[in-house]
Amino acid sequence: MSDQTPKEPEEAVPTGGTAPGEPEAPHTEGTPAAEPEAEAEAGAGAEPGPEAVPGSAAPRRRGRTTALIAAAAVLGLVGGTCAGYLIQADRAPTKLPSLSQPELKQAEGEGPDPLPAAQDRKVRTDGDLRKLLVKKPEGAKDLTAEITGDGWMEVPAFAETFDEPGEAFSAHVAAQLRRIAVVYWEKGNQFTEVRLAQYRHEEYLEAAELTERQNGFAEGEGADSRPLPGTADGMVHVLHEPTREAGYLPMYQARAFAYRGDISLQIWITDSRPIPKKTIMDLAKRQMERL
Repeated sequence: MSDQTPKEPEEAVPTGGTAPGEPEAPHTEGTPAAEPEAEAEAGAGAEPGPEAVPGSAAPRRRGRTTALIAAAAVLGLVGGTCAGYLIQADRAPTKLPSLSQPELKQAEGEGPDPLPAAQDRKVRTDGDLRKLLVKKPEGAKDLTAEITGDGWMEVPAFAETFDEPGEAFSAHVAAQLRRIAVVYWEKGNQFTEVRLAQYRHEEYLEAAELTERQNGFAEGEGADSRPLPGTADGMVHVLHEPTREAGYLPMYQARAFAYRGDISLQIWITDSRPIPKKTIMDLAKRQMERL
């Protein structure tokens, strides 16, 4: 008798829906048993989800791949920069050009002659400014030597001709007043004063600005004002109302203010009788022609 006892036959695993010991139900068309197969065929073309395909790997995150690419790009740039420095370090330095310029050869022959005073205004105005003053008319008495001595007006005396002498003195000194040439004459009861005030014009264009202020002041007094031909902003002014003071004859005034370059022109005429406009206009024209 053999000691190997034969194993009992394994129980058959019942199919779904069949109880142990019951015969397996036959499958026919239209029965529920065919539904699993139909569902399998229908799902064959669909993309399985994580739960539909057991054991499949989870989807990879894109952020990790982007970070790896960016890191590789940065490493490539750093590596290229380092390689560039190493290459330049091995090369000999480039020689810089000399700072000194090549010597220029002077042209042969004599240079052009300087412009005559008739064509170069700077030559005239840098000379003796008194020579540019208009000459007194015939029959008039020259008072220049009696008033100034040498034909030059000092800055304090020039400032005294303004309403506020202290402020005027400081303003004209700050504006770099250079010199004032003046001439005086008298003919009957008519007294004439002509000034040429020259400025340095290094920081301020005081000649033009002074002309503008003086013309504006004369117009504000109600003068009969007219443009002076041949000038930018020059004007002549005739005051028809005289200045009256007890014990003195009434005094009529006419004025002219203009500029040319760095020189301010100022003309004052006073008379006990009304002054014709032609008198101040002709005198101003003649003086501007000499400038």
